[in-house]
Amino acid sequence: MVAAGELSPGALAPVLAVLLLLAGGPLVLLWRRHVRALRRHDREVADLTRRLSAVLAGGRDAVLVHGPAGVVEANEAAAALVEVPRQALLGARVEDLPVRWISETAQPLTPATVFARPTFVGPTQPPPLVVGAVPASGAAVRWVQVTTRATSSAEGRQELVTGFTDMTGPREVRAALARSEKQFQAAMENAPVGMALLDPRWRLEQVNNALSQLLGADPRSLQGRDLSALSHPEDRAAERAAVHRLLSGEAERFTLEKRYLRSDGQTVWVVLDVVLVRTENGEAETFVAQLRDVTESRMQAELLAHRAMHDALTGLANRALMQETLERALQHPDVTGRVAVLLVDLDEFKPINDTYGHATGDEVLVHVAGVLRAATAGRGTVARLGGDEFVIVVEDRDAGRVSFEVAGAVHAALRVPVRTQRRRVPVHASIGVAIADPAAVTPSARAMLAAGDTALYRAKASGRSCTVVYDRSMGSSASSKLAVAAELAAAIEAGELLLHYQPMVDLATGDVVGHESLVRWQHPERGLLLPGAFLPTVTETGLGMALNATVVRQAVQHLARTADLGRWLSVNIAAEHLGDGQLVTQIVQDVRSHGIAPGRLVVELTEGSLGDPGSRVRQEVAELRAAGVPVLVDDFGTGAAPLAYLRDLPVDGVKLDMSYAAGIPEDPVAARVSRALGALAREMGMVTVAEGIETAEQASFMHASGWRYGQGWFFGAGQSEPVLQLAYRPTAPVPDTLVDHVPHPRVEEHGQAAVVRTVGPPAGEGRTASRA
Repeated sequence: MVAAGELSPGALAPVLAVLLLLAGGPLVLLWRRHVRALRRHDREVADLTRRLSAVLAGGRDAVLVHGPAGVVEANEAAAALVEVPRQALLGARVEDLPVRWISETAQPLTPATVFARPTFVGPTQPPPLVVGAVPASGAAVRWVQVTTRATSSAEGRQELVTGFTDMTGPREVRAALARSEKQFQAAMENAPVGMALLDPRWRLEQVNNALSQLLGADPRSLQGRDLSALSHPEDRAAERAAVHRLLSGEAERFTLEKRYLRSDGQTVWVVLDVVLVRTENGEAETFVAQLRDVTESRMQAELLAHRAMHDALTGLANRALMQETLERALQHPDVTGRVAVLLVDLDEFKPINDTYGHATGDEVLVHVAGVLRAATAGRGTVARLGGDEFVIVVEDRDAGRVSFEVAGAVHAALRVPVRTQRRRVPVHASIGVAIADPAAVTPSARAMLAAGDTALYRAKASGRSCTVVYDRSMGSSASSKLAVAAELAAAIEAGELLLHYQPMVDLATGDVVGHESLVRWQHPERGLLLPGAFLPTVTETGLGMALNATVVRQAVQHLARTADLGRWLSVNIAAEHLGDGQLVTQIVQDVRSHGIAPGRLVVELTEGSLGDPGSRVRQEVAELRAAGVPVLVDDFGTGAAPLAYLRDLPVDGVKLDMSYAAGIPEDPVAARVSRALGALAREMGMVTVAEGIETAEQASFMHASGWRYGQGWFFGAGQSEPVLQLAYRPTAPVPDTLVDHVPHPRVEEHGQAAVVRTVGPPAGEGRTASRA
């Protein structure tokens, strides 16, 4: 029996069960919560593992996780680096990987060096390690930057993570940049032109040797200097303006032809080419400048420009410059009395040339040019029109007074004979003056010159050696010229125009082989007149055809009278008189009617009158040659296109212009051109004649240069009767030059005719027609 207040065993069991249930509930809840946390952690670990695997698989860098037991993890990039499959890579020791490591200097490296964790002491971190991976397959080296860091595994093991960043591309870029920089520096230092690098403030940072030599300064002294400070003061503003346009973006580069001052004070001309290099954000970084020395070419261009506007003999202005000066002066708004022209013509100059020779005549002309300069004294422009004709353009507020002063000074100076070659040669001049005055002369260059020419003609007619001023009562020079033209036409009709004969000589033997016919006017009152006195009138008044007819007729008659001599005779014909068939027909008829042998009559066409030879001119030249009348190009080397004449015209030979012989031996350019033109003509199988020979030295040089025949004052002036023999003989044998090895013409005697043929080319390769 259970006592009151006590529980029986049967009642105790439920109570214990309730107590146990109350006590175990929280434990179950805690256990279930723990299980859910573990599952969540596993999922997070799995997610992290997947993400890490994705990063390793998709990354470009190679990654190896390794420890004492070997490679624990690796991505595909690491497998590709060492050329081993990824699964085979896992567990492998880094020392056993099939790859060889080298340094940037190609020195071998151990795997321990490559995969070791870097240690350093101090505040500065060492530069990253860059190594080359050389696969066992022999593939190209891959350059990588190595980074190794320590980590721990889940089990607490110490492991290392080594990453390899591919540096092959950046390394190649750096190498290419280094090569480019080296090449640029080498090119800059060895460039034949000046080069410089300048900062955005136009200060020199680097210069090469060529630039320092150009500026005559040490390279170190140039660094830091403003380049424009070295410029010629007159060119400095243009240079700075061009630099400003580059800096402002108006232009990307510029080119200037300008002057710089050397350290010794000399001026040099350069072509300055500049380009501006900008940074990625468009800021100005560096100027690259190139300075090419053009001083010599500039001087040559200025010399050519000077020659184009000045007379070669006297250095005075030529007709073109005089015309330009006069037209500019006449543009003054109040020109009346401010401009005057003086036309100066020497009296009896032709006899000086005929008596003493062209060399003396040239000395006289040079002396007269000095007289005119001194008389003008800077108050005008002195020009030579040609021959012995000069013009002075006076510009002054009182041009009339100055003109009289200049004319008086000229007459006074010419009262003293000219001393030349131990001779005293008297020289006088006639002067015609025209002063700009609308009441008397139209203020134009043409009218002023015409008025001066009329006054000059009046001065000549008034006894010469005097000055005449134009007035309206004189009329125009045209009436005077018409009177001269009428007189000349009558003279041609009356047979007053005669031929003189200047010999042509074989330079090898000294024998006279032919003559050139020179026309003279036997004036009944003025005596024997040379061509300069009447040929301009012939040209201006259209008497050329009549003059040609009488010259050809007299030449053929002379050849008929001297048939037994066998020498040829040449006549000068202007090319503008060809083309209508009339002149050629007359020449052919005269030759045939007088029975002139082929090759004895020769036609010389002046090169300056050829212009652009049309098909009709070529046809008529061919007709002359077919009739046995050879054709030579006269004054060869003075036209614009001598090669075109030789190519397009069926001519037989050339006569070198006398200006080339005049420059020998002093002028080396004339000598070289003479040799070149002679070689050209000989190469084409042509006769070669050198004109203007006045010394034995010139004759020997022309012979040595390949010119077969010679003509000039040295062999004799034009005579009324032809000279058949000369005392001249070559003083020395021809040196072994081109003339010994190229074809040259020879004269063959065939009965009464002398025919020049070409020796050398086989039949069919050279021209076979008769030569002059």
